[in-house]
Amino acid sequence: MHSEVTENSAPISLGISACLLGQNVRYDGGHQHDRFLTDTLGRYVNWVPVCPEVECGLPVPREAMRLVGTADAPRLVTISTKKDLTRQMLSWARRRVGELESDDLCGFIFKSKSPSSGMERVKVYSEENGIPAHNGVGMFARAFMEHFPLLPCEEEGRLHDPVLRENFIERIFVYRRWRETIVAGSRAGTVVDFHTRHKLLILSHSTTHYREMGRLVAQGKVLQTAEGRSRYQTLLMEALALKATVKKQVNVLQHMMGYFKTMLSPDEKQEMLEVIEQYRREYVPLIVPVTLINHYVRKYGEPYLAQQYYLNPHPLELKLRNHV
Repeated sequence: MHSEVTENSAPISLGISACLLGQNVRYDGGHQHDRFLTDTLGRYVNWVPVCPEVECGLPVPREAMRLVGTADAPRLVTISTKKDLTRQMLSWARRRVGELESDDLCGFIFKSKSPSSGMERVKVYSEENGIPAHNGVGMFARAFMEHFPLLPCEEEGRLHDPVLRENFIERIFVYRRWRETIVAGSRAGTVVDFHTRHKLLILSHSTTHYREMGRLVAQGKVLQTAEGRSRYQTLLMEALALKATVKKQVNVLQHMMGYFKTMLSPDEKQEMLEVIEQYRREYVPLIVPVTLINHYVRKYGEPYLAQQYYLNPHPLELKLRNHV
């Protein structure tokens, strides 16, 4: 069986809004320390903190600011003195995202609602009547996501949702494994091995992407080209960004059961069917059927499932599959 991700694995580099680590960089001199990020996820992560407002040259404390105008091209303006900081922020942001290329980031966690770092639904105030619309993106967040369109990105607030948390963390671990695959060499076989071991994980997110990626891998020589690998990476990250619903998970669990059809005793088969049904009805979390399948993989030495990252996609200690 492939080795599970552990605390001893090399940490994943993640960008993060500096205030979420407890740094006193907010406009009022405070912070927004998030304990899950530092105390739990932090055991597996090398944080790369960024505070757009301080790094672009503004002091702590400072006058509060907001986005004004339209969602597509807002201006960054201080609330009381109406100072326009748009050019200062944008010129810094364009330079900073270029610098971040050297940090080998596998994702970024932004501070929600921030005019510089909010990923979505940031208030943009109308020039005419001053009424805000919740349809903006923070200036640095927009520059970052345009520069790194495939990198997993989330806001700290959304990570309190267990489904979104699991999806984001799964994506950063997959992205790291993909990057390591590419560094290992451009041979098609390396990518084929990556695809083989991630098949069921991809299937749990999107059957459409699963089929298209399968066709790409079947062409073989295509994956030896930079263009082919880039296309595969795009499909991979697009697929994983889609939610793995209960229905999709049940499909994968039943698919895995098929590998044991000549091995399981009638009682074991019945138990497996009952546990999958309990998960489908949302009586038990995903960790329950997955644990049972892992048990059968070890008991019967099933080689194909033993190498599937679906069964061990991220550290067990993060308890990401424990929610119903």
